[in-house]
Amino acid sequence: MATFSEEQEALVNSSWEAFSQNIPQLSIIFYTSILEKAPEAKAMFSFLKDSDGVPKDNLDLEAHCEKVFELTRNSALQLRAKGKVEVERIALKFLGYVHAQRRVLDPHFLVLKEALLKTLKEAMGDKWSEEVSNAWGIAYDELAGVIKKGMS
Repeated sequence: MATFSEEQEALVNSSWEAFSQNIPQLSIIFYTSILEKAPEAKAMFSFLKDSDGVPKDNLDLEAHCEKVFELTRNSALQLRAKGKVEVERIALKFLGYVHAQRRVLDPHFLVLKEALLKTLKEAMGDKWSEEVSNAWGIAYDELAGVIKKGMS
């Protein structure tokens, strides 16, 4: 169980605001980063598998990207409030099932984390810091751990 400070929560919230201002463009950066590191991941995303590269103006892609970031942000809020990440049982079963069906492995979780941090860095520009990276990293790691448990 990770500890999460009020300052870390504030950093996540402020960077979430920067991210949410430009989801269409940042979604492209996010998925491009994933595919650069793990081209095989393309088949894991229904909105990518039949396209050349990362499609622009794809609402499914944007919605999924926003959901990943939102779940991670919510994990940060839960860490601060409860000291742990909890996902509703039905949602956890669904997340676990989908990730297991797509054969998501530990290295894929790491690639996604790197893409998430790279995207946030792009969104924040000169406001990016190691502290922001650490806060999001903790929240993501805790969320990934919960999803992995749901996969088993």
